Amino acid sequence: MITELGHFSLILALGLSFVLSFLPAWGVQTGNMTLMQCGDSVARGLFFFLLLAFLSLCYSFVVDDFSVNYVASNSNSALPIYFKISAVWGAHEGSFLLWTLVLGGWIFAVTIFSRDLSLDMRARVLSILGLLAFGFTLFSLLTSNPFERSLPVFPEEGNDLNPLLQDFGLIVHPPMLYIGYVGFAVPFALAIAALWSGRLDMAWARWSRPWTNIAWAFLTVGIALGSWWAYYELGWGGWWFWDAVENASFMPWLVGTALIHSLASTEKRAVFKSWTVLLAISAFSLSLLGGFLVRSGVLTSVHAFAQDPQRGMYILIFLIIVVGGSLVLYALRAQGIKSNTTFSWSSREAMILVNNLLLVVATAVVLLGTLYPLAYEAVSGGAKLSVGPPYFNAVFVPVMVVLFLFMALSQRTRWKDTRRDILLKRQALYLLGSMCTAVVLIVLLATFKGYVLLIITIALWVSANLLENIVQRFSRRRWKWSSMLAQPLSYYGMLLGHLGMVIMMIGICCTVYYSVERDLRMAPGDKIELADYQFKFVGVRQINGPNFISDQAEIVVARNGKEVISLFPEKRLYSARGNVMTEADIDPGIFRDLYVALGEPLTQNAWGVRIQIKPFVRWIWIGGLLSALGGAIAVADKRYRRVKRKNLPNL
Repeated sequence: MITELGHFSLILALGLSFVLSFLPAWGVQTGNMTLMQCGDSVARGLFFFLLLAFLSLCYSFVVDDFSVNYVASNSNSALPIYFKISAVWGAHEGSFLLWTLVLGGWIFAVTIFSRDLSLDMRARVLSILGLLAFGFTLFSLLTSNPFERSLPVFPEEGNDLNPLLQDFGLIVHPPMLYIGYVGFAVPFALAIAALWSGRLDMAWARWSRPWTNIAWAFLTVGIALGSWWAYYELGWGGWWFWDAVENASFMPWLVGTALIHSLASTEKRAVFKSWTVLLAISAFSLSLLGGFLVRSGVLTSVHAFAQDPQRGMYILIFLIIVVGGSLVLYALRAQGIKSNTTFSWSSREAMILVNNLLLVVATAVVLLGTLYPLAYEAVSGGAKLSVGPPYFNAVFVPVMVVLFLFMALSQRTRWKDTRRDILLKRQALYLLGSMCTAVVLIVLLATFKGYVLLIITIALWVSANLLENIVQRFSRRRWKWSSMLAQPLSYYGMLLGHLGMVIMMIGICCTVYYSVERDLRMAPGDKIELADYQFKFVGVRQINGPNFISDQAEIVVARNGKEVISLFPEKRLYSARGNVMTEADIDPGIFRDLYVALGEPLTQNAWGVRIQIKPFVRWIWIGGLLSALGGAIAVADKRYRRVKRKNLPNL
């Protein structure tokens, strides 16, 4: 009965999404205030029924209702309760229902936090979001219905959740990623609504900035969690592999980063207006493209959900309609948008323009590397072509190095114009000091490498400019608490965002160039010394989990003759599916990780073992989380809580 309730709720949500896409828009066209005002109530009803449908599916998993095909395929009675709940989004049908629910949540948020939008503008935005919700809900009902039953005959036991997904990462990673992915629908809707109204102004940019920041922050957290999950779960010790599905989330993040900076220019100086709209369209379009790649069956990946061409064709058609329609509207309206604002090459506007161009180039590099193998396979009749880390390291990394150079330079620029001596003389001094400091650090602490010197120099250069910025801001009031409290939250968000990038740069650089790895054969009593650490293989024992049997090794780690920790990597057999999974064990640290993974059993009680020492790897995720926190803090700036009525378009 609960399953039918969920199915019926999803059908009602489809009807409400159609009403939301039509009635407010009709109200705008006819000037009917009643129809425009109905959008809020319909949007909240839409979210309620999507939530009810989702909770109904959760209930089916919790009570082991294996008459529901989706539950039988992705759960098991022995599965722990927390994995039963996360299994709801562990495969295609449930994950897309979560995607649609997240969109409903964003629409609901628009009705709560956009009260200061003019009535007609809010009606336009809700109508556009309703159209997106209609497309997603229709897709779920037609091709990906999670409520289909197998009656009267159904299995007594389920197939179990994919062992790769039986992890804490599944609980937190997809929801965070989806909130970021789908969150770009709001700035997209605001951009289309602004084009529809025929007016792009500073008020529009101010409306869009908090929505863009919070979506970008969630997407940053989602990507960081995905990287961390892959690091400890897959057993190979890497944190990024340039997998096509990883790239699918990275591309909207890159464009979203450009959009955040471009919106700041549009709001402050009324420049880049048409370019900013194009970035808003592109960010959400790339999110839709990511949905197509993951769910169409064109990719084979541990991250991909579906292998059904029908689903892929639907998403492709929907993608063409949304993106094509948006670009047509942009072509019709953007030509009349002009800006008379001028700025010099040394201004902040110029630096943001360079930032945007480099981020777009980086996105194009990733997009080419992701789609080219698919296009090659299509035109060659099935021949495979692999584009992996060598391509991205050779093309993407240099673009990002240049981007970080301009990031360091832009910290001290001002709007409209900046004195040349600030950019040239003082920055040259900072650059020289950063380089000397980097050389000393590398010589004292590690092996000298040219690329490491470059990255650490840039990181220190950015840090020096951030520090000078803080000193200048707070010294005006003699470092009183009042001066700190007087700064807008967007300023602290900017500091955290850029500081997070610096920390991430250092983490990536040190992990890539200074990690130590050995794959070897070890039997009980064997020892190996690696980078001042001694690893002793004690033996293997068998343990029983709730739905698996595990061979668990014990490896004692010592340093300078003193025991540091015992690590217990595992090789698990999941009986329901017969899958064998590697569970690495890690001793985490702020400056290094000790990583041990158990390989295959060999002869005479010996096992294959992978041992890695990864310096500063935690800085990658700490930096990502700090940047995301910066984006979230910027949203709380009081300037975004209320938009002055005089700035609203009167249509």
